[in-house]
Amino acid sequence: MQTRKNRWLIAAAAVGIHISIGSVYAWSVFTKPLINQFGWSLQEVSFTFSIAILFLGLSAAFLGHFVERHGPRKAGTLASVFFGAGIAGSGLAVNLESLTLLYLFYGVLGGIGLGVGYITPVSTLVKWFPDRRGLATGLAIMGFGFASLISSPIMARLIESVGIASTFYILGVIYFLVMFGSAQYLEPPAEGWVPAGYKEKLEAGRKRPLTDLSQLTANEAVKTLRFYWLWLMLFINVTCGIAVISVASPMAQEIAGLTPLAAATMVGLMGLFNGLGRIGWASLSDYIGRPNTYTAFFLIQIIAFFLLPTITDALLFQLVVYIILTCYGGGFASIPAYIGDLFGTKQLGAIHGYILTAWAAAGLAGPILASWVRETTASYTATLYIFAGMFLVALIISLLIRLDIRKLKELNNQRQADLAS
Repeated sequence: MQTRKNRWLIAAAAVGIHISIGSVYAWSVFTKPLINQFGWSLQEVSFTFSIAILFLGLSAAFLGHFVERHGPRKAGTLASVFFGAGIAGSGLAVNLESLTLLYLFYGVLGGIGLGVGYITPVSTLVKWFPDRRGLATGLAIMGFGFASLISSPIMARLIESVGIASTFYILGVIYFLVMFGSAQYLEPPAEGWVPAGYKEKLEAGRKRPLTDLSQLTANEAVKTLRFYWLWLMLFINVTCGIAVISVASPMAQEIAGLTPLAAATMVGLMGLFNGLGRIGWASLSDYIGRPNTYTAFFLIQIIAFFLLPTITDALLFQLVVYIILTCYGGGFASIPAYIGDLFGTKQLGAIHGYILTAWAAAGLAGPILASWVRETTASYTATLYIFAGMFLVALIISLLIRLDIRKLKELNNQRQADLAS
């Protein structure tokens, strides 16, 4: 079947949306300027980011059905309005010197735009790339991971030249225009569409047909055990990853003896490896399979978190941290494709939204857990060992989900045999 859209331009539109909303990872650029201007505490300012991540998860869960019902163009437009208004409204909050309004605009409105904007292009891309599901989701979510590298220096220069409020106004308009324009190109492929040459490759045996294990609605998916296995795997991966991100600089100085400047450089490079992990691991998952990919994440991180407290060599310490960050990013990028494999694409956006509540929970749990253990034990060593233990649990879950997958495959084979007879 023919379609008038180019799937690589659909991918570019998805990246446009994710690079815009991914700027939330650069929130720390505003932290010191806001503290210096208004005398707010670090905790008060940082809470803005926590609210945004919370509403990302909540809106992804509650508005996932909106994405499926009204399509990616309307959902993307809605995301652009909420996110643009949230960022621009933050400028008004600064002008009025209101922390409450900052929470409302950046945290609540911006967070809703984040959640809808995050799931909208991903569910569409999975349908456009039946041959390379992991690559497709990795491309979009890579944009989210790389966004802070692009946004941070721009934000810093704008704050210096025009002030905090005007920076929010300018960014709000830019993000709205980029997201709105990108959303207008998004649409699902026609029913039965496949990429050029894909059918021939299947017939020649050069490609294996992608067979989803089931085609479930979101409400049916949440009644299955494998949904909760996925949720827990993402929760553990994100909790430990966000915790490491939140304490990376002081931890590197304490354990490996990095200077504050070297630790700051490491934190900047972590964003690069976060983004590379998203496209790299997601693309690899097309070849080795999603179950093997997640088992690899957890095996690697068990070893990494056990080793980190003992590494005093600065270069080796940074290398291990970067490996952890690739797994952190890869977990985000591979989950939509895994959802498609297990539940089909009928309501992938809504199911993805439900799964992303794990991110909202982890965004609150990770930094709190890391800070609490550090203050209780006066050392990062115990924190890292606790996370290694959590990854051991995640590894067991990644093996348990395979039992569910095996049962489904056997059931599907039995059904096909019954139909054939």
